[in-house]
Amino acid sequence: MDLILLRILFVALLAGVCFFLHPFGLDGWVSAGVGAGAALAVIVFELRVRALTLRRLIGAVAGSVLGIFGAFLFCLVLKSAPLNGANSAALQIFVLLLMTYVGLLVGASKGDLLNPAALGTIFSGEKPTRRSAKVLDTSVIIDGRIADIAEAGFIDGMMVVPEFVLRELQVVADSTDGSKRQRGRRGLDMLQRMQSSTNIQVQIVPDDFPSIREVDLKLLELAKKWEAKVVTNDFNLNKVAHLHHVEVLNINDLANALKPVVLPGEKMNVLILKEGKEFNQGVGYLDDGTMVVVDHARKLIGKAVEISVTSVLQTASGKMIFGKLDETGRPGPVEMAH
Repeated sequence: MDLILLRILFVALLAGVCFFLHPFGLDGWVSAGVGAGAALAVIVFELRVRALTLRRLIGAVAGSVLGIFGAFLFCLVLKSAPLNGANSAALQIFVLLLMTYVGLLVGASKGDLLNPAALGTIFSGEKPTRRSAKVLDTSVIIDGRIADIAEAGFIDGMMVVPEFVLRELQVVADSTDGSKRQRGRRGLDMLQRMQSSTNIQVQIVPDDFPSIREVDLKLLELAKKWEAKVVTNDFNLNKVAHLHHVEVLNINDLANALKPVVLPGEKMNVLILKEGKEFNQGVGYLDDGTMVVVDHARKLIGKAVEISVTSVLQTASGKMIFGKLDETGRPGPVEMAH
C-alpha cells in the first residue's frame, strides 16, 4: 500500500512540476499530461526491473555501461567525419541509443551466466537460501509425511509456507464437515511440529498474488519468484507445475520409489483381507499399501498364505502385485504377513 501511495505521489509531483515550468514551450495542462505520462513510464520500467533476477539485473547494467562506452568511442570518430552539426549530433544520439539498447538486451539475456557470489558475500546471502527453499502446499502439510522426511534429513533447505496456504488450512480446520475439520487440524498440528523441530527450518512468508485466485497457481508463482521447488502430493498440481516449468518434489513419487522391488517367481506371505473383482480372487496388502491380488484365494479371507508372484503392474496410482498360491497351498502364519 505504501508503494502505491508513493507512486501516485511521484506521478502527481512530476505532473505539477511540468504544469508550472512549461517544458518545450507546451501549454500548462499539456505539460502536466506529458509529465504524468513520463512518470507512468518510469513506474512501468521500475516494475519490470523489480521482476528481474539479480543475475539479469547485473548483466543489464554491465551491458548498458559497455554500450555507452562503445558509443563514446564511436562518437569520437564521428566528430572527425565531414558532416554538418545537425547531422553529426543526430548520428551521435542514434549511436548512443543503439549501443545502450543493444548492450542492455544482450547483458540481460546473458546475465544468467554470471555468478554473483563471486563478487562478494553481499550477493551470496539471499539467493542460495531461496534456491534451496521448498514451498509446501496444503495437501502435503495435511499428509504429514514431509515432517518425517525433513527430520530424517532427506530434504534440506527452508520449508516455506505462504500465508495464503495457512489461511486455506484454517478454513479447512474450521469447516462444518467433520472429516475436513480433522484434516485441517492435523495440518496445523504438523506445522507446529515442524516449527518446534530443531532440524527443520520453517518460514511463514507474506508473499501473495492478489490478481490470482487459485491457490495452486499462487504457489507456482511463489516458486518462480523464489526459484524454489514445490513439495506436494497432489497429482494435478504436479502436472500443472511441469507445464509452468516449476520443479516439483512429489511425496507419492518418493513413496513409490521406496517400495520394495518384487520379481515374478518370488515367494512372499500376505494376509488375504477381502475378495477381488474377478472370480475366486483374494486381495491383500503389504505394509507399504501395495495391493496384492491372489488367484484362487477367495476362500482364504482372514488367513495368511504363501504366494508366488506372477506379475507386477505399475499404475499411476501405485504398484499392483499379482500372484498365485504356492504349490502346497497351505496358509502361512499371520505374523509373517507383510
